[in-house]
Amino acid sequence: MSEPSTPGSRSLPQRQRVAAYAVVLRDGELLLSRLAPYLSESPRWTLPGGGIDFGEHPRDAVVREVHEETGLDVTVSDEAWIDSARRHATVSDTDMHSVRIVYEGWVAPDAPEPRVVEVDGSTVDAAWHPLADVVSGRVETVPMVRWALDQHATARLQRVAAYALVVRTHDGADEVLLTRNSARGPHPGRWALPGGGVDHGEPPARTVARELREETGLDGEVGRLVGVHDEHFTGTAPSGREEDFHGVQLLFEVTATGDPEVRDTDGTTDAAAWVPVEQVRSGALEVAELVRTALDHRAR
Repeated sequence: MSEPSTPGSRSLPQRQRVAAYAVVLRDGELLLSRLAPYLSESPRWTLPGGGIDFGEHPRDAVVREVHEETGLDVTVSDEAWIDSARRHATVSDTDMHSVRIVYEGWVAPDAPEPRVVEVDGSTVDAAWHPLADVVSGRVETVPMVRWALDQHATARLQRVAAYALVVRTHDGADEVLLTRNSARGPHPGRWALPGGGVDHGEPPARTVARELREETGLDGEVGRLVGVHDEHFTGTAPSGREEDFHGVQLLFEVTATGDPEVRDTDGTTDAAAWVPVEQVRSGALEVAELVRTALDHRAR
């Protein structure tokens, strides 16, 4: 940061710039843009973002700039952090004052690989970098990146959900009805009980029946509450946003028959099937802990 001009010193042209940037995290990686060689001789990375056009809302500027620099469509938070810095811009030989507005941003989990869209801009590359490498300094970044990460706090979400424990006996063996997390789910490829979030004002038993129909195509008779499970983890939500998630899960016993078929094709479920309980007990199939919890409660 340069010092203000003093009497007798050479006065520099002054320039003030207001810009908006985004901290975009996904699966332990941070989205960064590499500065053009005329701004940094060595490979140096910064947050995607840039100058706010006259009359443009900062949030709109972030969306535009992130797309220009990375080719990705970003959603940004309502809240932001403000940073102010004064420095000597050697390229333009200017006394520069920068006001930087930094938002949290997120992109869809199935978003394509980043690529620079703008031509002859201030960035020449875009990539996801392991957050640990950024924090350790292994990836060289401008100081603003570390400052923004210090301000960032993972969004917290608590969610009440209701799930169906459906067990049948087939060819002499017990089978449980399970659904598989899609790429948009919290644990892609993992099997869980059919169910989902309780809508505002919705009785949990009705949630179970609705989610069972959406995820398996089956109508069920909802019975007793067999138990309550909870889980706490940090991961990527279906929206692509990194969340510190706490789920409170109500487990209902349900009676249903028939061959399952996923109805909600663009959701967090991509398959549904009857699975031998023995495969769950033995660990042969990767399942959510709530499946074992539900079966244990049922056995009591």
